[in-house]
Amino acid sequence: MKLIFERSVPGRRAIEFLDAPSFADVPLDIPEAYVRKAPPELPEVSELEVVRHYTALSQRNFGVDTGFYPLGSCTMKYNPRILEVVASFEGFRDLHPNAPEELVQGALAVLAGLERNLREILGMDAVSLLPAAGSHGELLGLMLVRAYFAERGEQRDVVLVPDSAHGTNPASAAMAGFRAVTLPSNSRGRLDLEALRRALAEHEGRVAALMLTNPNTLGLFEDQILEIAERVHEAGALLYMDGANLNALLGVARPGDMGFDIVHVNVHKTLGTPHGGGGPGAGPVGVKGFLADYLPVPRVVRDGERFTLVEEAPKSVGRIRSFAGSFGVLVKAYAYILLHGPEGLRRVAERAVLNANYLFSLLKDTFAAPYPGPVMHEFVLSGKNVKAETGVRTLDVAKRLLDYGFHPPTIYFPLIVEEALMIEPTETEAKETLDAFAAALRAIVDEARRDPERVRSAPHTTPVGRLDDVKAARRPVLRYRTPERAQ
Repeated sequence: MKLIFERSVPGRRAIEFLDAPSFADVPLDIPEAYVRKAPPELPEVSELEVVRHYTALSQRNFGVDTGFYPLGSCTMKYNPRILEVVASFEGFRDLHPNAPEELVQGALAVLAGLERNLREILGMDAVSLLPAAGSHGELLGLMLVRAYFAERGEQRDVVLVPDSAHGTNPASAAMAGFRAVTLPSNSRGRLDLEALRRALAEHEGRVAALMLTNPNTLGLFEDQILEIAERVHEAGALLYMDGANLNALLGVARPGDMGFDIVHVNVHKTLGTPHGGGGPGAGPVGVKGFLADYLPVPRVVRDGERFTLVEEAPKSVGRIRSFAGSFGVLVKAYAYILLHGPEGLRRVAERAVLNANYLFSLLKDTFAAPYPGPVMHEFVLSGKNVKAETGVRTLDVAKRLLDYGFHPPTIYFPLIVEEALMIEPTETEAKETLDAFAAALRAIVDEARRDPERVRSAPHTTPVGRLDDVKAARRPVLRYRTPERAQ
């Protein structure tokens, strides 16, 4: 397929501006260094060519609307179209973020309603809707931890992070000024309690928090969570939950009841908005009451008969972003909750767990299963058996899946599983889809035994074949250059 620049023909236009005003003589206060000396090199194409080009590009996109998207830890589920309709209501869509409070009472009521619902879902006492993503929520959570201990005069600088954690956990700890200390998993794929005890003793009085994902990134529930919480709190530290995997718990279990003090939830995964490609996102943070005063501003408060945004809070960590959060995403999350209701949210989790265990049962004998089930909303398999037998790597299997019309699962994560395949089917997929996906993976493993080179050289049916991943990462081509300028 040609690039739009390669379709360019000098003098061809998609639109003509009749009697267009000239700006040549209009004085502009622009530094000379930033003034163009020549017109920009834009493609010259007709309107029909523009339409055909971008329509063809759209047909090559892969998304949840076109096929199964089993990216582990991403919850790439179908999102009801009614959410898009609600978010497009004129009263939401056309709001200006600087509109006076008396004109946006409906919007503030939505934010207050979402906070109220999230408090119940999470088992927390207060919620901030401001974080722009899960990683941003992590950062806020650790800022709250830092503020809490600073007010108490305690010099705690260590954050404990399991080896199965999301990569953003230790990064967020470092950004918040803490030192991340890794805790190993045990043979069951859960946090090693003895390693936790040793770490708390070794860093006595310096541990600020334990960051725990539950269910963890192996798709396993931390079934000793109450004892974990007790040990962390006895050491004077706080317990933080990475809620990226909340899809398995909706309406069934609440982080607050497990002993967590802080939790973020990726509403752009769990509660309805498609995510990926850098946005849109939102990662609200819930806290127990003793941390509420540290939450960022502005806060939505009901003052008598009206809602208002409070900017002044003496103990607050301050502003962490502009305005009052990712409003469109938050509207969809509130609509998702109202659409499902308490019983519907519980069915979401039950179906997600059922689908994951069904698919796990279909594949656990094809690939190595480092940890036995039952699993929660996702699971991790290992392709080390396939690699040892055929020389075909997990990466090769993922590339070959493209030829079968499936998006690959997450691979090589978590790092503690050799040749990992991390699969999350979500609750929205039908049994027939899961059967077809499992059949495709089994067929690829059979191919690897009969014709390994066929798998190693995949994909064969996509617009672009096997890429040089290292070169693409180290020498990315981010803009088009004419052949003569590329020399």
